[in-house]
Amino acid sequence: MTGTTVTSADLDPRRRRILFRAWHRGIREMDLMLGSFCDREIATMNEAEIVEFEGILALDDRELVKWVTGETEIPANYDTPLFTRIRAFDPEIFGTNRT
Repeated sequence: MTGTTVTSADLDPRRRRILFRAWHRGIREMDLMLGSFCDREIATMNEAEIVEFEGILALDDRELVKWVTGETEIPANYDTPLFTRIRAFDPEIFGTNRT
């Protein structure tokens, strides 16, 4: 996989930056997880979700991997519906969730 599978042409500049950042994390597993999730969700995220996702993108990948895989507990301030959706997202089956 080389990156985003959607066009950013219809996105505003802020969402374009977020999409780019989601695909350029530093750890390939997080590129795939957050980038694929962002491909699917960025166009429909509301303002609060955008702000929260930007905060998630600012976090260290090593911590995020542990939270996503369940290796460590998610801190209460990040244990949100958006993060639950990110954890449930399966980038291998674009557009579907794990059960």
